[in-house]
Amino acid sequence: MTADERLTAYRAEGLVVNEYPGWRTHGRDDETGRTFGPVVGVLIHHTAGRNDKDLCYKGRPGLPGPLCHNWLGKTAGLWMIGHGRTNHAGLVDGDVVRALMAEKTPLPKDDVADTDGNDCLYGLEIENLGNGEDPYPVGQYRQAVLWAAATCRFHGWTERSVAGHKEVQPGKIDPSFDMDVFRADVRAQLAKTPGGTVTPKPTPSKPRVDLSRIVQAAKADPPARQGHATYMAGTNLVEAALVKVGYLAKAYAGDGSFGSRTVDAYARWQRHLGYSGSAADGVPGRTSLTKLGDRTGLFTVVA
Repeated sequence: MTADERLTAYRAEGLVVNEYPGWRTHGRDDETGRTFGPVVGVLIHHTAGRNDKDLCYKGRPGLPGPLCHNWLGKTAGLWMIGHGRTNHAGLVDGDVVRALMAEKTPLPKDDVADTDGNDCLYGLEIENLGNGEDPYPVGQYRQAVLWAAATCRFHGWTERSVAGHKEVQPGKIDPSFDMDVFRADVRAQLAKTPGGTVTPKPTPSKPRVDLSRIVQAAKADPPARQGHATYMAGTNLVEAALVKVGYLAKAYAGDGSFGSRTVDAYARWQRHLGYSGSAADGVPGRTSLTKLGDRTGLFTVVA
């Protein structure tokens, strides 16, 4: 998409677009000697901060801007931040990139970081603390859906070309809403005529942790080789929750493996809830997992 094509596509989808001065020529192609594209999909992030539009434009020490193509504020709306190659994705799993290109679902497990996602993915940063307690206003979430739909519509993609950062890069947990629900909302938007009849606004949904899969991970990962990950997405959420309640050091979270330290941390959580003996063995149960999700606001539990 050219700069003008991006503006046209977003506005046709019903978005009000704000332009950060200089965004049209603000990219990383020249600095890196690498050209943006061919592009295969769109990537959704949360910023983990507040009022960070300028940060996304300018970058931070060790990571020059732009840090995304678009920034979406809670109340400030959608902003054009960069064009071309931007520093938003980093190294991602090549298998996932190829699945996005082929629009294959479900996406494969993101267990390696071997492909530069900045070369081939559009990036949206959504202003949100990402801590499970910071709500996404319905209007902000809807704009994210429209942004993704506009990009997919231009390229002739379906919602299967949309991913969350947590689905492509090991250790990430953003965005802090359920991507399957988000993709369903994009699919519904793509079925409409852009700018047509207004329908009820979609609302964000918390990520889901599958109880049976997290139990399997808690049993399979500790005796396996270092770094083995049975259920990376769910484990990352549970580990983030254990960090939040103070039972797991941050250094041991985010690798997607429900290893022995995670088992020990979960056992501490179970004992905190009053369990003992075999009921506090570090393998999640429905009640303890539900309470952990509710306490931290990071996930809901499904069977």
